[in-house]
Amino acid sequence: MNAATLPSRGLAPGSVIGIAGGGQLGRMLAMAAARLGFHTIIYDPAQACPAAQTANSQIVATFDDEAARAEFAANCDVITYEFENIPLAFVEQISQETPVYPPPAALAVSQDRLAEKEFFGKLGITTAPFFEVNDPDQLRQACERLGGPGILKTRRMGYDGKGQVRLKPGDEAAMQVADELAAKTPCTLEGFVDFDHEISVIAARGIDGRFGAFDPARNRHEEGILRQSQVPCGASEELCKAAADIARQVTESLGYVGVIGIEFFVTPGGGLIANEFAPRVHNSGHWTEAACAVSQFEQHIRAICGLPLSATGRHSDCVMTNLIGFDVEALPLLLAEPDTLVHLYGKSDIRDGRKMGHVTRLLPKS
Repeated sequence: MNAATLPSRGLAPGSVIGIAGGGQLGRMLAMAAARLGFHTIIYDPAQACPAAQTANSQIVATFDDEAARAEFAANCDVITYEFENIPLAFVEQISQETPVYPPPAALAVSQDRLAEKEFFGKLGITTAPFFEVNDPDQLRQACERLGGPGILKTRRMGYDGKGQVRLKPGDEAAMQVADELAAKTPCTLEGFVDFDHEISVIAARGIDGRFGAFDPARNRHEEGILRQSQVPCGASEELCKAAADIARQVTESLGYVGVIGIEFFVTPGGGLIANEFAPRVHNSGHWTEAACAVSQFEQHIRAICGLPLSATGRHSDCVMTNLIGFDVEALPLLLAEPDTLVHLYGKSDIRDGRKMGHVTRLLPKS
């Protein structure tokens, strides 16, 4: 089906969902799609990638391969993507032939940290102080205006702590590294904020505009990588509602369809500072597959296929822990634990810092 819109009643079982990107998020999206009777095609340059192991087929091609891109669009009824660093041109071109959700406009904002911060600002959403940096001179000026510690980030392509340099007054070694980064690529300088902890909200918006948010998770990072997400997050009901309201505001402003993840800093006084959003299912939402009737992955499939969204309540409290690198070798011990869901990603090579899977431990609902 090459159509600008989906049928008013949503896609029927047997329809084909295209997933651009072959990592673990694509893998779990394909699994959720199969449960609802959909077929999936993965588009990824790496043959036998994690997502291809659970999909019906794969197109092995680079994202600039015009023939492969045309084949992908022609054989899918709707297309989504599983990571935000996918080339925007690829998404914009296939969207001219086949519906793509989330919309390309959301991807464009999320791919540029400066555009993302400016987008939040236009909506009146509080962020850390930030400055545009295009060269070392502009970096020095931004540091003077900031007047305190900050972090220089590439505007594009960074994730899990990559493409970042932490700066504080007087640290000339770090400033030299930052100068080199600023000379190579456009960046932003963001000021540090006084925060107590980080939470994230996983929410979804359907084609019909209906919205639902899961309970916020409290996140803990190690070396820039998410290590653990805990639900409930320990915040007040008022703060949790405020975070969900921001997610609703963001999705409505973007004409969004699908699942979105938004990260927030919680200040000591109980305020919210938006950090960033991801236009896709999110690592901090993996707990939903164990503690909710419908996971973030199925919720995303429902949304992009024009089907009713599920209720987002949870039946259990839980703690989701990423299995990073050689953590995965504890599999037999993890499987022996009660009330525990283990999910591995099908990655054959174990490396330090590589997400190999996750484990979610269920607890009685408080």
